[in-house]
Amino acid sequence: MENITIAIDGFSSTGKSTIAKLIAKKYNYVYVDTGAMYRAVTLFAMQNNLVTIDFLKKEDLVKQLENISLEFIFNSDLGYAEMFLNGENVEKEIRTLAVSKLVSKVATISEVRKKLVLEQQRFGEKGGVVMDGRDIGTVVFPNAELKLFMTASADKRATRRYKELLDRGDKVSFDDILFNVQERDRIDSTREDSPLLKAEDAIEFDNSDMGIAEQFERMCSLVDQKIAQN
Repeated sequence: MENITIAIDGFSSTGKSTIAKLIAKKYNYVYVDTGAMYRAVTLFAMQNNLVTIDFLKKEDLVKQLENISLEFIFNSDLGYAEMFLNGENVEKEIRTLAVSKLVSKVATISEVRKKLVLEQQRFGEKGGVVMDGRDIGTVVFPNAELKLFMTASADKRATRRYKELLDRGDKVSFDDILFNVQERDRIDSTREDSPLLKAEDAIEFDNSDMGIAEQFERMCSLVDQKIAQN
């Protein structure tokens, strides 16, 4: 049975990572969370005073890219790989609202995207990979056997994100979360380099009123079909 490449794109907080992890586990595929990679670069920029809400030191960050090492290390207790930045586990730090507010700004930098796309393509050279992000089906793996595009209303996505952060113990307001979701949509969809677009051959999933179990069942059916065809 030949392994395939599964590209999952879509708007922020649509549950791409959740569903991608489930699919990867079921088919014993490698899961790559590209959003975590952009978040890690953003965290690096924050730690080195290269980005805030008010400014972005683009040239300085580009010069520092060679000093950024990213890797996913599997955590057997969790059942998935966590993001490591320069040898340090930053999985929790990169999921904060502070990083969420700045990640789209950093992701507009062409040099950042070029570095991370090359790494993402290396991860998926041999197939058997599930990768989620914003430009997987359009830029990273335009020839992926299966492309999915996830969307949902901004209000539903903000509600999910709000509950997730509250459950983690973060002190956040719903209005801040909703604004962040809408602003990330705007930046991701209008940036010049690799904007968020639905690939022509991608299957769209609006999960505004769809639970994880239903999504998983429908997507696994599509994966089975593609594997059978290959």
